[in-house]
Amino acid sequence: MTLPVDVIFRKSFKTSFILLSLAFAYQPEPVSGHGGGLDKNGCHHDRKAGGYHCHRGPKSDMQYRSNEKKPTPQERELFGRATVTDGDTIRIGKARIRLHGIDAPESQQACSENGQTWRCGDAATAALKSVIGSQSVSCTKRDTDRYGRVVAECRAGAVNLNVWMVRQGFALAYRRFSTEYVRDEDAARTARRGIWRGKFVRPWNWRKGRR
Repeated sequence: MTLPVDVIFRKSFKTSFILLSLAFAYQPEPVSGHGGGLDKNGCHHDRKAGGYHCHRGPKSDMQYRSNEKKPTPQERELFGRATVTDGDTIRIGKARIRLHGIDAPESQQACSENGQTWRCGDAATAALKSVIGSQSVSCTKRDTDRYGRVVAECRAGAVNLNVWMVRQGFALAYRRFSTEYVRDEDAARTARRGIWRGKFVRPWNWRKGRR
C-alpha cells in the first residue's frame, strides 16, 4: 500500500530530527593536557591554572622537547673499573660519579661510640672499596649535579652500591634528593650498623660547619 505524501514527509522529517539530535548530543570528552612545558626535571608549570607537578621516574621519550637531545643508552650507562674517592663518590675513567640518593660521612669526618671517636668518613670510603673489590662497576645515570658529576645508581656485580652503603650504616638516605633508600636507613638504624652504633653529625650538616 502506498502511503500518502504528507505521511512520508512527516516520517522522513521525524527520522532526520532524531539523527540530528543524537549528533548534537554527542560531545567527545576533551583531551586532557598540560598548560606549559616541561622543565629539565620533567615537571609541568601550568601557567593557566597556576599549578606545578612532576612525573616520577626518568623522562620518557615523549618528555624531551624538540630542541633537547635525548640521551642515548650509551650515555646513560657507564661501565668499567672504579676508583673510590669517598663513601659516596667514585670515578670510572674520566667520569666523576656521585651515588644517587645517599650521603656518606666526609673523609675528614669523625663519629663517636661509647665516648670514643673514630674516623667514620675513612671507614665509609674503606667499606665502599671493600664491597667493590676488583669488580667492574656499572652505573645508570640519573642526573648531573652542580659540580658536573654524574649522579647515578651503581652496581658491583649483583650488589647495588647505593643500597648497600645505606643498609650497612656507612651512608644516609639523602632525603633532599630522594626517598628511595629510607627503608634501608631504617634497617641500619634498627640493627645499629656503622655510624648508627653511636653519635654522629649528618654529613650535610657537617659540611655546613656543624662539628
